Amino acid sequence: MVLRKLKQEAEVALRHLYVLELVKENQPIGIFKLAEMMEMPKHKVRYSLRVLEQFGIIEPTQHGAVLREGAESVIERLKTEIVNIKYTIDEIEKLLKKL
Repeated sequence: MVLRKLKQEAEVALRHLYVLELVKENQPIGIFKLAEMMEMPKHKVRYSLRVLEQFGIIEPTQHGAVLREGAESVIERLKTEIVNIKYTIDEIEKLLKKL
């Protein structure tokens, strides 16, 4: 369907944020522990960690992933981005209701 890709991307973003939450609460934490806690395959957790690292939110250490210095500012930008995304979703919903 038209919105399938949007749904898939939202689900992946949600997984990344769940991983971020667990890293923040349990740092340092490794892939095996995260996968166990999330009941998710290690390759998906590894991908989420890689994405979070590329965006400068976390960094790997020999003991596991930790929040990077300055991660809070990146997280604040994410909060702003979600407001803009919600506006767009609301507009999509309005248009669909008119159809």
